Amino acid sequence: MVSSAPIVWLLDSDPALRWQVERDLLGEPAAVWQATRARIATEGFGARLLALQDPDGQWAGGAFFPADFDFHGPEAAEGAGQPWTATTWTLNSLREWGLRSTVLRERRTAELLAENSRWEYENLPYWGGEVDCCINAWTVANGQWLGADITGIVDWFLEHRLPDGGWNCEWVEGSTRSSFHSTLNSLKGLLAHEFATGGTEATRAARCSGEEYLLRRGLFRRLSTGEPVAPWVDQFAYPFRWSYTVLNAAEYFRQAALLDGTPPDPRMADAIELIRAARQPDGTWLQARPHPGRVWFEVDAPAGEPSKWLTLFGTRVLNWWDSQA
Repeated sequence: MVSSAPIVWLLDSDPALRWQVERDLLGEPAAVWQATRARIATEGFGARLLALQDPDGQWAGGAFFPADFDFHGPEAAEGAGQPWTATTWTLNSLREWGLRSTVLRERRTAELLAENSRWEYENLPYWGGEVDCCINAWTVANGQWLGADITGIVDWFLEHRLPDGGWNCEWVEGSTRSSFHSTLNSLKGLLAHEFATGGTEATRAARCSGEEYLLRRGLFRRLSTGEPVAPWVDQFAYPFRWSYTVLNAAEYFRQAALLDGTPPDPRMADAIELIRAARQPDGTWLQARPHPGRVWFEVDAPAGEPSKWLTLFGTRVLNWWDSQA
């Protein structure tokens, strides 16, 4: 059963979004949504990003930051927001939108990045990852998608899991407590690896411990007090980028349940109600303030207006939850 959602409005969208509406909200035959998905490479958002790829396989000349980024200039000032145009962010978008990996494999993207792209951190090779959990998680997901060897980074996650079960990008600064943001992004990388390979007993155990970290906290509460961990937990904005919200987390758990063949965990109930409470009377979700920073082009509504992407995610999550009730 499809929850109340403005389907005609959602269908009037870029192929990157439309195919997911057809598959996940309308239950269209595979031939229908697959045909729409194939259009990502030749029109709309996907085609625009593909046209911006550099001859060396990168985007904007850099791994995580554009080649022209001034780490001491106004763009690096607090509150300015980092640029979202470099290679990792662009690959994240194309992968999450559903571009077929064959498009980039035919361009030898993985090989070109191995030859030409280095992390801004200590000039490390691209497919070897670096020290940031979130960056490494995206590299696992993107590398798995493109056929690169990311085995070493998967092993890195096993070695850098914290005693409370999750991860924190600030481990390099001595942090021993997990972060909601870092843990969710790490889980996404491990899940992508497991979808593609089946994983190992060790990676499945690591994913389970990370999920427990979030579930024990109801996806948004402090374990110590039961209070919300921060006001950002229900401030939904697309693209999600690196940030944690209960909608971003619930979408992860929906995907994990599809892989595991399990029902939703009842400990998510309060988080689901935060998502439900944000739905407008017309069935849409409003865009909060998107992350500031340079982009190639806008892919969603301005702040305060109905967001097609958030409406897709919100409707899909509630359908999943309500169908298991």
